Amino acid sequence: MEVSSTNWRDDYLYKLAEYEALGILEYWIVDYLAVGATRYIGSPKTPTVSIYTLVNGEYQLQQFQGSDRILSTTFPALTLTAAAIFQAFGL
Repeated sequence: MEVSSTNWRDDYLYKLAEYEALGILEYWIVDYLAVGATRYIGSPKTPTVSIYTLVNGEYQLQQFQGSDRILSTTFPALTLTAAAIFQAFGL
């Protein structure tokens, strides 16, 4: 899991490709400041939890915002919303 900040390019570009190549099954990016480019978190920019899940060697993306319940293949019993994660950062 990465918490994105001013180095968001590292998280969305470099680490994403590296972790996919290494076969990391699930990669989370918590962009609580909505600093990532709109091509990664959409427009208008909103705090977003992006979860990349490895399927047949390639990452598939799911995104969660606000009251969306986080869905994770690594943690299937997780009962957490995106808002609850952002609350931890004081948002």
